[in-house]
Amino acid sequence: MRVVLRFVEEAESRALNRRHRRKDHPTNVLSFVYDDEHSARGGDIVLCASVLRREAVQQGKPLAAHCAHLVVHGMLHLQGYSHEKAAEAARMEAQEIAILAGLGFGNPYAALPAPAANPPRRARR
Repeated sequence: MRVVLRFVEEAESRALNRRHRRKDHPTNVLSFVYDDEHSARGGDIVLCASVLRREAVQQGKPLAAHCAHLVVHGMLHLQGYSHEKAAEAARMEAQEIAILAGLGFGNPYAALPAPAANPPRRARR
């Protein structure tokens, strides 16, 4: 399998999303499947760096964990996985969770702890 992984800016992500999905906004990940001579699936995975950073902050996740999740998500799309229907989404999410666990990352779908109302302060010295 041959895969090209690209990080792009929001303008390119938006243009690709508009052209291929008819959605006029940048998105976190896009996958484009192609077949090689041996019928093994491969393709391009396009990640928008600024969207990834913004989502990681909003979700309270390390950027590396969020990026790993979306690379795995894109790879599964290249292998024919989909999340259009609930059963397909559940199957794909289970695969993502298992693969990420094998890479040392937590469940990306786990509920995040609520932020503390009054975070503890450090004692002054």
